Formats: sequence, C-alpha cells, structure tokens
Amino acid sequence: MTGHMSDYVLAMPYPPSVNSYWRHPTSGPLAGRHMISEKGRAYREAVRAMFLGRKPIAGRLNVEIIMSPPDKRKRDVDNIIKATLDSLTHAGVWGDDSQIDRLSVVRSSVRPGGGLQVTVSIIGA
Repeated sequence: MTGHMSDYVLAMPYPPSVNSYWRHPTSGPLAGRHMISEKGRAYREAVRAMFLGRKPIAGRLNVEIIMSPPDKRKRDVDNIIKATLDSLTHAGVWGDDSQIDRLSVVRSSVRPGGGLQVTVSIIGA
C-alpha cells in the first residue's frame, strides 16, 4: 500500500503473452474451444497464491501497470493485459475486472526475469 489510503501497489511476475496465454485445440474433444493454456493456468495460480486471504477491492478502479520486460525483444504492451487482469480477478484482488474504468500500461526498463508493478486506485476515494 502506498501513501494514499485508496492505492494498492502490487508487485507481480511478468505474465505470459496473450499469444501463449490461450490455446486453441484443433482436434479431439476440445477442438474449436478457446482455453487458458497450461502456462496461463500456472501464472494464474502463482498470482492467486501471492494474494491469498486478501479482501477484494470494491468500487470503481483505476489500474496502472508498469511493465519491466525480461529482455530487449520487441514486445507489444497490450500483450500483457489479459493475463494480468484475469489473474488478479482469479486471485480475488477485486470482484471483477469490469470494475476497471481506467487502465494504463507503461513500459519501463528491462529487468532480468521481468516483472510488473500494478497500482490499483479506487476512483473517488
């Protein structure tokens, strides 16, 4: 938590890209379905474990994500949004990501292993 009572600062691991978060089987009983990949499920569980026992943040939210990529490869900032927001919802940080009214993503410098700093503010608090 930062100096403002309505701000929550969360340190998170760097997520899988949207391209590896989903899987789309083309054969077998799950063919044609869109599912979270094994890598995506592992990330969601790692995030959930970080926030066990936390009371969900209520109200309308502003979320700022500062991404520190793990290397200098070319990356689109929007590729981290889905896994990050889904994981925080799954972890119970908030009730549902439909509470988010404002969302921003800022690229920071490369950091070995990568990481995210997510600041959640209650709008109007």
